[in-house]
Amino acid sequence: MKVIGMIAGVTWVSSVEYYRIINEYVSKKLGKHNSAKMIINSLNCQEETEFMERHSWNEMADWVTSAAKEVEKAGADFLIMCSNTLHKVATEVSSKIGIPLLSIIDVTAEEIRAKGIKKVGLLGTHVTMNESYYKDRLAKHGIEAIIPDEKGKETINRIIMDELTFKEFKESSLRESKGVIKKLISKGAEGVILGCTELPLLIKQRDVEIPVFDTTLIHSLAAARLAIQS
Repeated sequence: MKVIGMIAGVTWVSSVEYYRIINEYVSKKLGKHNSAKMIINSLNCQEETEFMERHSWNEMADWVTSAAKEVEKAGADFLIMCSNTLHKVATEVSSKIGIPLLSIIDVTAEEIRAKGIKKVGLLGTHVTMNESYYKDRLAKHGIEAIIPDEKGKETINRIIMDELTFKEFKESSLRESKGVIKKLISKGAEGVILGCTELPLLIKQRDVEIPVFDTTLIHSLAAARLAIQS
């Protein structure tokens, strides 16, 4: 079994879901008392928040790279970053470590392509929605991403940063999120990416009329499959 290296804690709320999903998959597939082999480096989310506020991408890249090297040194065979936002610096991090980085964007794109979808709505932090890294990476897979209008972006970012990261789930916020998604559907979205690992804790497939791509679930399962690959 390969050892999964995890950059976690950003936020701890969704990192718990990664741990659960990966271990449930490994247990189900291998049986007996099998569980995943992981090395987890849990970061302080406040530091990430400050990098985001200052748009200090070089500092963020150095911060994540340092954490990734610690995981590599400890014996991880590959790396996952349990955050869509951290993938803003994925290229820089990947270039400075000696183990593969399993991209949350790439594995999500594979799921989207498998459903024959070419145009998706993208929800996430203001960084994920406003910066080009996510949309550009999806475009390499032949997928067009559309984002909410300014009001919609503010709504989604507020729900993530002020509520979900503190494990607060409000019906009013679910209604607001569904309204944002409806606008994306009117713009031609055939599916919607929950491009923040906390969003699937609020928004479920039953809440939306088009396919929902839960990046936490997709990324976790991809890591688990890779870990037990022969």
